[in-house]
Amino acid sequence: MSNFLAIATVTAVLQRTLQAAIQEDVEGARVTTLRPADIGKGTPVSGVNIYLYQTALNTAWNNTDHRGRHRHSDTAKRSRTALDLHYMISVYGNEVELEPQRLLGSVVRSLSDAQVVREEMIQETLSDSNYEYLAESDLWQQVEEINFKPMDMSLEDLSKVWSVFFQTPYALSMAYRSTVIMIEGQTPAQKALPVASRGLAVAPFSGQPLITEIASMTGKFEPIVADSTLLIRGKRLQGNHTGIRIGAVEVTPSQVSEGELLLPLVRLPTHSLRAGVQSLQVVHQSQTPTPNRPGAWRSARAALVAPNHQVGMVSNASPFLLRPTIIDLAVTITQGQEEELRSAAIQITTDVTIASLQQVTLILNERTVEHPAAYLFEASHRTTDNQSITVEVDDVKPGEYFVRIQIDGAESSLNIDPEVTSPTFGSFVGPTVQII
Repeated sequence: MSNFLAIATVTAVLQRTLQAAIQEDVEGARVTTLRPADIGKGTPVSGVNIYLYQTALNTAWNNTDHRGRHRHSDTAKRSRTALDLHYMISVYGNEVELEPQRLLGSVVRSLSDAQVVREEMIQETLSDSNYEYLAESDLWQQVEEINFKPMDMSLEDLSKVWSVFFQTPYALSMAYRSTVIMIEGQTPAQKALPVASRGLAVAPFSGQPLITEIASMTGKFEPIVADSTLLIRGKRLQGNHTGIRIGAVEVTPSQVSEGELLLPLVRLPTHSLRAGVQSLQVVHQSQTPTPNRPGAWRSARAALVAPNHQVGMVSNASPFLLRPTIIDLAVTITQGQEEELRSAAIQITTDVTIASLQQVTLILNERTVEHPAAYLFEASHRTTDNQSITVEVDDVKPGEYFVRIQIDGAESSLNIDPEVTSPTFGSFVGPTVQII
């Protein structure tokens, strides 16, 4: 959150960012912050004008309580207001030399690269002698991210905005929104003391299990993959018959106690594992008799899902991220010769099933220290679930590439050389693919 100078600081950052770009693209162009009616009155022959024409409350942030957040070396404040800023960015210049259109292209490119307002951008603006009046601004301390995004406005909507600028000739323009700017009050926040003791009460679900943490057995910050063992921590986890439900599958943990459960993911059917965010619940089951019918039997796998139990008490649903692992790579088609850019089809096999509706992205990073190339490619639509997927890549520089795959936001890991005596110790060594 920030003080009353936040709005002016965002405008100054926008002005300084655009000035650095357009002065290289159109000689003599300047960025101004005037009312549209004042364009041409002492302004440069060509340039960009930024006008803040509307401020709007950001309902989502205003309905969220952030009083407990502390800024750097300051106390939390009782009140805060979240705002979105709406800017009209107009361009003008020599129409014969298409200067307005060149300037608009420069603006769009610059704000595409600078969509997120970084802390260093704010600090550089505040240290600029042209903005001495903003020296007391503390926008750089704001925790919430600030973005510049173009607004999709029709010609009719754009005309309505310009109509409020009475008798002002229209100039080629685009509207941008900056979100979110948090302005806080000056009164410190207060919070009552917690309840010291509670009287006797009957909780309707006093025995309900509670999950507080899910991690890999190898470490809290280690990735969870298909062969990981989950460490599930919480309260009241042990029941007469304790099961763990992941998606639509229910399995039995390998170790059970009141505060911890262990679950090797290999106990789940292979086809049921999906990369991405998974939902896990602890289930306390009540046992029911098994029908005594001739020939009745259950396999070891079927016994894990406890079909002869009925659900008694279910915990909260807790998420964890299951990351895929690449187990095989192959380049099936390559087109291009000598120094030409290549087109290829890369087949990736993972240790989990990739559903047809999951979003898959292939990530390539050239294995070199001199100007390494990097590429992202989206997988095409698929009609079946499979552990293998083929992604077509285009305009790729020939060379060796580190390969990662991202499935619904869950990204595979690169292998690191663990050998102390190896020249590549501590560096990435795979998986890689050659595109030649």
